[in-house]
Amino acid sequence: DEHYANAELVFADIGNIHVMRESLKKVRDLCHTSGDDSAWLSSLENTHWLEHVKLVLAGAVRIVDLLDRCRLPVLVHCSDGWDRTSQLTSLAMLLLDPYYRTIKGFQVLIEKEWLAFGHKFQQRCGHGDKRHTDEQRSPIFVQFIDTVWQITQQFPSAFQFNNDLLITILEHLYSCLYGTFLGNCEKQRVPNRERTVSLWYQVNSHTEDYLNPLYIPNPSVLYPVAAVRHMQLWLAYYARYNPRMKPQEDVQICAKQLLRSCRQLEVQIETLRAQLSRCNPPQVSAKGRRQRADASLTVSDVSPPS
Repeated sequence: DEHYANAELVFADIGNIHVMRESLKKVRDLCHTSGDDSAWLSSLENTHWLEHVKLVLAGAVRIVDLLDRCRLPVLVHCSDGWDRTSQLTSLAMLLLDPYYRTIKGFQVLIEKEWLAFGHKFQQRCGHGDKRHTDEQRSPIFVQFIDTVWQITQQFPSAFQFNNDLLITILEHLYSCLYGTFLGNCEKQRVPNRERTVSLWYQVNSHTEDYLNPLYIPNPSVLYPVAAVRHMQLWLAYYARYNPRMKPQEDVQICAKQLLRSCRQLEVQIETLRAQLSRCNPPQVSAKGRRQRADASLTVSDVSPPS
C-alpha cells in the first residue's frame, strides 16, 4: 500500500489455475460416478468448486459496489493479467450494464474482455494438444460461464439469453468446430477468422433457441448474493452426459414450451376466424334494411330541388 497513495489494495483470495483445475476434476469425477448418495453432499463439499465460484462472484460484486455506490475507480489485475482479471471485469460489466445481459451484448462482452484481452484459450483448454496432464490447462472460462449461470439463477428474468446459450458456448469451447476460441491471442485469432466460421454466426442464426421466455429488460445494477448457500452445482452442464443424474426440467424450458403452444393456438384461432368470415358473409337484417330505406328517404326529402 505504501507505493500507492490514496489507494486500497484488496486481495480477492481466488485460487490459481492449478487449484481450479484440480477442483473441477473432482466435480467431473463426482458427476460421472455412481457413488453412495449419502456421501453426495460431503463429496461435493470436498471439491471446493462452489467455494471458488463464490469467491469469483464476491470479487465481482465488490468491484460493482465500488464503482456504483462509492463512485471510485477500480484497477483489476492478477498475476498474469488474462485469467482472473478477465473473470472479474467481465462479471462486473455484466452486473453493471444491462446491454451485456442480452444475446448480442454477451457476445460483445466475451469478444472484448476475453478474446481481445488475450486470454490463452488454446493453452488453457488444450486445443490440439494431447497432453491431458499439461499444468497450463485450467477451466478459467468454464468457471466464468458457471458464475454467469449462478447469477441467472438469482435473477431469472434479467437475462435475454437462456441456459442453452451458456451450454452451447462451453460445448464449442472444446469442440473446435468454430474458430472463435482458437489461438492464444488476437494476433493468432485474426487469420483464424478468415478461414473459419464464428460461433456467433451459429448463435445469431438460431436466436429463438436461446431466448429466455422470462426475460424482462431491467436497467438496474444487479447485486447477487455471494454466499456458498446460494451457490448450486450446475448439473445441466456437468452431468449432462450422465443419465443417472439427469436434472429436472428447467423452468425456462417449460415456459418456452407454453409460450410456443400459445402462439400456435393464436395462429389457429386467426385461421379459423378467417375461414368463418369467408363461409358466412355479413348479412343485413330486415330491421337494418328498413333503417337504410328510411335514411335514404329522409335524405331525398330534404334535398333541394335541382
